Amino acid sequence: MSFEDLKGFAFDLDGVIADTARFHGQAWHQLADKVGTEWTPELADSLKGVSRMDSLELILKAGGHENDYSQDEKVALATEKNDNYIKLVETLTPADILPGMKDFLDELKANGYHIVLASASKNAPKVLKYLQITDYFEGIVDPAKLTHGKPDPEIYSEAAKLMNLPANQVAGLEDAQAGIESINRASETSIGFGASLKDADVKFDQTSEVSLAAIKKQMG
Repeated sequence: MSFEDLKGFAFDLDGVIADTARFHGQAWHQLADKVGTEWTPELADSLKGVSRMDSLELILKAGGHENDYSQDEKVALATEKNDNYIKLVETLTPADILPGMKDFLDELKANGYHIVLASASKNAPKVLKYLQITDYFEGIVDPAKLTHGKPDPEIYSEAAKLMNLPANQVAGLEDAQAGIESINRASETSIGFGASLKDADVKFDQTSEVSLAAIKKQMG
């Protein structure tokens, strides 16, 4: 695929546009304290990319509390965690946009590229609202309508459909290995952020390095 073919960009949210993972960490930490599970770096790490209910089960199990709550009580705990997370999201401002990303969105818009969001987060519209960048995106893939999570290609295939573009005209931006795999399996151009990522078509160590010229240089 060549740079000239690209007509649209599909963005992951966390770690690409803003760092909201820390809010998940804080909200889960609050919940671990409540149920009496010790919060450790290993436990925090084990929750990355895991669904809300599965994350709750991991926290309960880590403290030996997996049999202490009914299913209804577990749902209530998970809901409480999400409420706490949303309170933290509501503290976001445009200053929380990761370095270089606002400039890159401006550049894409000025050059007429399609822009959509491909995030597994159901809270993504709220995050965009507080960052004050909702207007850049012509669409958001609805994670509630997806059958499979990343690394399955479904979310990026849906992003291409939202833009009404074939896969070879779409680039996806990710900071996680599962996301890069998802883009590649959708036959789109993968743009990765992070030195440890493998198999990204275009790779930057940090978000501040991204621009159309920098992408073109790597694609050749």
